[in-house]
Amino acid sequence: MRKPPRGLSAYDHFLALCFGQLTYRESLRDIVACLDAKQGALYHLGFRGRLSRTNVAYANHHRDWRLFEAVARLLMRRAARLYQDCTSDPDLPHLAFALDSSLIGLSLKLFSWGFYNRFKRALKLHLMLALQGNLPAWAAITEGSFPDMKILDQIPIVPGAYYVMDRGYLDFIRLFRIDTGGAFFVVRNKHHVRFRVLSSRAVDKNTGLRCDQTIGLISNWSIKSYPKALRRIRLYDAQNGLTLVWLTNQFDLPASVIAQLYRNRWQVELFFKWIKQHLRVRTFYGRTDNAVRCQMWSAICAYLMVAITKKRLQIQKSMNEILQIVSVSIFEQVPLQELLAKTTTFSSQKTNQAESHNLLLFPNL
Repeated sequence: MRKPPRGLSAYDHFLALCFGQLTYRESLRDIVACLDAKQGALYHLGFRGRLSRTNVAYANHHRDWRLFEAVARLLMRRAARLYQDCTSDPDLPHLAFALDSSLIGLSLKLFSWGFYNRFKRALKLHLMLALQGNLPAWAAITEGSFPDMKILDQIPIVPGAYYVMDRGYLDFIRLFRIDTGGAFFVVRNKHHVRFRVLSSRAVDKNTGLRCDQTIGLISNWSIKSYPKALRRIRLYDAQNGLTLVWLTNQFDLPASVIAQLYRNRWQVELFFKWIKQHLRVRTFYGRTDNAVRCQMWSAICAYLMVAITKKRLQIQKSMNEILQIVSVSIFEQVPLQELLAKTTTFSSQKTNQAESHNLLLFPNL
């Protein structure tokens, strides 16, 4: 049983880690030094307890990281409700998820517990990205050597939803679980899969499509694992010189829509790139497994809070712009909507700046 953290509430701990994420702090000493310099503003930021490097480090080591995971899942549900009407392409399915994973590299000397191979230490972030709003809908953090396909045993199955995956997730037993759950999958095929063609549909080869077939698996193990027919779509990408083959249990949508759905899977790769560039998931505030996981979940929470703010306040700026503004204005006692409001004239911009400075220097006015 974990010891209860001393002198720092769970909420203060959460605020401290999110402050580090939103303001690009590099260490616990950095976080505490910045907060100590603004003692008068800590109450307005939500802090109620005494903050020191020692008690934050103790909390990182002893407070269960599952608390931060629970907060992240709550924020995911709130963000999903806000972005449920957002869609980038009306021709694509309304509810679609892109599933992928990314390695979070760790120091070989400092994180001996994070075994990946002889030469590297790592954790793996598994993410199910809702293509509505490009927001995390589900996530998990595992050891670096955890196989991608096994995460299919843990993901929530939403009836009628589409799950878009790369070939690392091609496992017919687990794909059949998605099918029996009333959902659809689009997964990239592997060369060794043996099948027979049951029927074919005409395709427009000018679009790059080469075939659209209904197939049945023929190896004994595959038949036992997935006893139903599958749809096989092949496309030649002339721009990159690639031939892509997908398997799906969706027989009604046009093949071009299935292809476009898989192209949108790239959004999850962009999310991994964004979070590694703009949040603290490469340098860590602690060396224990618990501390690293707390920090990883706090990064996801910070991203979701910015996304929720963007939607609630109807802000037209990009996520990166909002994060940059928040990072330099976090101590200002100015309504967030005013800080993020887009000014249209030079005069109004000067007025807003003057008001911001007054509120910063004279917070009681």
